[in-house]
Amino acid sequence: MNILRLPQTKSTNSYAVSLLSQQRPPEGYVVITDNQTQGKGLETNSWESEVGKNLTFSIILYPDFAAEQQFTLNKAISLGIYDFLQNKIGKVKVSVKWPNDIYLDDKKVCGILIQNSLIGNRFDYTIVGIGLNVNQSIFLSDAPNPVSMKMITGIDYNIEELLEKLLKAILLRYSQVKTLPKKIGQDYQNALYRFMEWHYFEVKKNRIFGRIRGTNEYGQLLIETENKPVLICDLKEIKFLS
Repeated sequence: MNILRLPQTKSTNSYAVSLLSQQRPPEGYVVITDNQTQGKGLETNSWESEVGKNLTFSIILYPDFAAEQQFTLNKAISLGIYDFLQNKIGKVKVSVKWPNDIYLDDKKVCGILIQNSLIGNRFDYTIVGIGLNVNQSIFLSDAPNPVSMKMITGIDYNIEELLEKLLKAILLRYSQVKTLPKKIGQDYQNALYRFMEWHYFEVKKNRIFGRIRGTNEYGQLLIETENKPVLICDLKEIKFLS
């Protein structure tokens, strides 16, 4: 594996973008750090990570399929981490909270930030940023529900061993985007957090009672309500409630 290890960096995704402006590393190239000082989430969200306790890294990919499969790529990356955790953690339920947060029961263990660069209807490159909580046991930020692998199992993990296995799981699912797209879609749906469970949601500032039916081809979330048609939700239009 091609791995660039940095003692410290603001963001492995930002470092990978800078690297790509100068050279073309091989596909699967990994930028990893023990200390990510300005880890990013979606939009303005930040990612808390104690130095040396977690996996904070980015993978450089060169997808050779159409740009319209961006959400299938998102599904594949999410499932790679889901598969990895399914094999490592047997005490709790692993799920994917739409679109790509990874949950252990009702707590977030992993965040994913995917940055795509497109030329026309094709990918130029993709950077997959991953923050997986491994050995951290205390979280100081105002994030509502963080958890780590160690907090669930009590095991102090070897970070290097986990990285190798996690990368293999992600790249296996990535290889299925072209060959097994229907399987990716079905597996993702089955892995969804609260799939087909009745819960309260806030959709476009309205409180509703419904259940997740899956996603459409555009990556939007489908919510079935008790007495209305299925609602189609974009990312900032929905909040998960109790």
